[in-house]
Amino acid sequence: MIESLFLSVAQLGDRIFLRVLAKSLAVTLLLLAAVGAGLAWGARWITTDLFVLGDDAGTLAAIAAVIVAVGLAWLLFRIVAIAMIGLFADEVVEAVEAKHYPAALATARPVPLGRSLGMSGKSVLRALAVNAFFLPLYLLLLATGIGTAAVFFVVNGWLLGRDLSDMVAARHLPPAAMPAERSASGGRRFLLGLMGTGLLMIPFVNFVAPLVGAAMATHAFHRRRSKGVGNA
Repeated sequence: MIESLFLSVAQLGDRIFLRVLAKSLAVTLLLLAAVGAGLAWGARWITTDLFVLGDDAGTLAAIAAVIVAVGLAWLLFRIVAIAMIGLFADEVVEAVEAKHYPAALATARPVPLGRSLGMSGKSVLRALAVNAFFLPLYLLLLATGIGTAAVFFVVNGWLLGRDLSDMVAARHLPPAAMPAERSASGGRRFLLGLMGTGLLMIPFVNFVAPLVGAAMATHAFHRRRSKGVGNA
């Protein structure tokens, strides 16, 4: 997996990688900005129009909403960024396969837009649902100082490993074969997810982390299958 990381980082200058990075970041930032603007407008409307507390109160409410939006952006960045990369994953995976696995590229099937949208949507809902389920534990462990971060890291590592690996497997396997692939590659997926989650926590590195993760997932998928493990 370490070699996959180095190979992935080395390909970051690829024209296709840069194009996907630009598109995914643009959409991600626009979505987060829209959420922030919506919260600020809603807070000001509730304060000034609904409760008629005056312009000064409305301004303070809007500022508070923007602060909340920044916090939400930090919490939701991973979810939104992975969903956006999911929409453009085919380009990243294809670039890695073209350079390192041309034989696999020859038999790959581009993921239809509908399936790609469906996978991205399920990824977002799964991340929200699982983190909501663990929210009581996150809050309970706040007193430990590190417990919340540790559980969050493990939970989201598992989620991310599944998402990244599915992006690659979808090009080579039909939907019916995906559950068996997940079972056969559970350990690698989890390790991949932990590494990707770690990258997402590093400022500025987190912008390219989804790209690196998708490339690492491509290397992990093909190297495992080249050894004859879990072929479908």
